[in-house]
Amino acid sequence: MSIEPLELAFTSTRGVLANVTPEQLDLPTPCASWNVRNLVNHLVGLSHWFATGISSGVTPPLPAETNFADGDILAAYDDGIQESLTAFSTPGALDKTVKLPFGEFLGSMFMALATNDTFTHGWDLAKATGQSTQLTPELAEQVLAQARGAIPDEFRGPDGTAPFGPIVEVADSAPAADRLAAFLGRTP
Repeated sequence: MSIEPLELAFTSTRGVLANVTPEQLDLPTPCASWNVRNLVNHLVGLSHWFATGISSGVTPPLPAETNFADGDILAAYDDGIQESLTAFSTPGALDKTVKLPFGEFLGSMFMALATNDTFTHGWDLAKATGQSTQLTPELAEQVLAQARGAIPDEFRGPDGTAPFGPIVEVADSAPAADRLAAFLGRTP
């Protein structure tokens, strides 16, 4: 298995992040409990968290909300991206078991989770800051297909209480990233 989907997700989200301005940090996002600053901090923090989890086989507590938004956001994100890609590229990484707070997963499944989370939050950031949400269509289709097979209804509920919101209906002709966002409970 290749780490290419994770690389594409990081590249896509980094492209969105590069266009976020300081004036946008207090804007709301599709994640009702977060503003752009919170989302930026989450994205950058998780890039480092993914690296630690796949390297050690045990994810640490979810990252504290370090305020990356007031520093060099792209440098901090680039460091996390590099750490993650290096860790996921290590021989045997995708075959090992990783312990997360909600269960144990093969490294390949942990990478799929990292890809989904990174790409979807890139969509959230694009939506919140008025950027195009038509992000990497081939990857969006791939992540959507995986999500449809992996996310049960019991993981859905109100923002802040469940990992995913109820499915939002959109046209089959909507861009792939918008269909993914809708499947995960966001309103395109």
